[in-house]
Amino acid sequence: MKNHANAILCMTAFIALLAPIGASNAFAQTASARPSLPDAPPSLLIAQAIAQAGPTSMPAPAGQSTSASSSSSSSQPTLTRNEAEQMAIKNNPQVSVSHLLALAQHQVVRETRSAELPTAVVNATAMDAALATRISAGALTASRLFSHAGAGADVSQLITDFGRTSNLVAYSKLQEKAQNASALATDEDIVIATDQAFYNALQAQALLQVATQNVATRTTTDTQVSEMTKNKLKSILDLSFADVNLSQAKLLLLDAQNNADSSMAALDDVLGLDHQVIYRLIDDDSSTQPPPPDADQLVQIGLQQRPDLQALGFNQQAAIKYSHAQRDQLFPTINASGTVGSVPVRPDQYYTSNWWGAVGVNVQIPVFNGFLYTAQAKEANLRAQAAKEQTRNLRDQITRDVRTAWLAANTAYQRVTVSAELLKEADLALKLAATRYQMGLSSIVELSQAQYQQTDAAIGNTNALYQYRLALATLNYQIGTNP
Repeated sequence: MKNHANAILCMTAFIALLAPIGASNAFAQTASARPSLPDAPPSLLIAQAIAQAGPTSMPAPAGQSTSASSSSSSSQPTLTRNEAEQMAIKNNPQVSVSHLLALAQHQVVRETRSAELPTAVVNATAMDAALATRISAGALTASRLFSHAGAGADVSQLITDFGRTSNLVAYSKLQEKAQNASALATDEDIVIATDQAFYNALQAQALLQVATQNVATRTTTDTQVSEMTKNKLKSILDLSFADVNLSQAKLLLLDAQNNADSSMAALDDVLGLDHQVIYRLIDDDSSTQPPPPDADQLVQIGLQQRPDLQALGFNQQAAIKYSHAQRDQLFPTINASGTVGSVPVRPDQYYTSNWWGAVGVNVQIPVFNGFLYTAQAKEANLRAQAAKEQTRNLRDQITRDVRTAWLAANTAYQRVTVSAELLKEADLALKLAATRYQMGLSSIVELSQAQYQQTDAAIGNTNALYQYRLALATLNYQIGTNP
């Protein structure tokens, strides 16, 4: 009995193996009269494809000729990431504002330094008056009036204010350095914004090609299933599934097209353009190198090179200088002044000479002004302490941001490898599912699921590639090495 049971099992297994072969032979006779189902879309390493030939290297949408698509794309101007960065720095108004403010701050330095330089004023006066009359109201000085004409010059020079003016000049110079560093930080902000917009647009164009390929593949499948349904080789259910899949692919294509247009509009805005320009984007860095291995070293680089941290450092030093200047208001101020001139037209009986001249020194000592200077000095000292804490806070943020960006870059790099492997497996699964469906060994559900998984894997692989590019750009921004 045991041998008999084993013989039955062997016979059953042999029949099961022959059944698909017989079914495939029977199906081959009818399948030979129709075109075969399309193969899986190729592994869409979109970054390399666009870098080499642009979006036109992918298949054109169904119903659109390849030559028309090529001619349309060839008319578009090309743009690399480096070109986009240079264009944004040149045209973006935020960059212009920051550099103009830096130039304005340089003039503030000259304004402050003017207190250390001599002041000279030339006066010329001519007066016709009722001779020897007097001003009877509104004047405390000599009020006699004489017809005369004269000219003279007054000169004044600060001798010392015990460091107040020099501290104010140092404060203005440090403010200028801080503004220059802020202008450089603005450049870096525009660069990272350009990189984000560029990679988003490049990713959107790549996803548009994936959606286009998906529509082309599912259009072919829908056409073939429709023909087989007319020939009574497939059921209406198969055709319904194929129609649903095609509609979903078209919706995905519409979303991808809208996303591509929106991303290009955002890129045009960062580039400082006031009109729409559709660029054919080219990734000038198609290599996928791993991120740097040492996060601590990157943190130190960021603390040394970040221009926004440098700007806060200069602001902190400027606040200290300003607090010293406010304290120095309590000290005396010594000025020297002189005057010289001539009165060629004068009444002789009242003027013994037509020349005058004098030199003097004035010492101004603050005694009491309602504690104004003391309060100003205290306020400036507290603001200097606050600036120090702001600098320390930014250092902590840079340490955190660099480590976070480094972790994100490593994760994104791993996702590139995993998503590429997933896409490879999804391609194989779709090929096998298409073959099984052609042989009549599976339903349209299995084929639809394989197509969906392949499309999802292609989208995931494209997203992973450009998210890693963007993660590297963000890491470079965090350590201050973008420009």
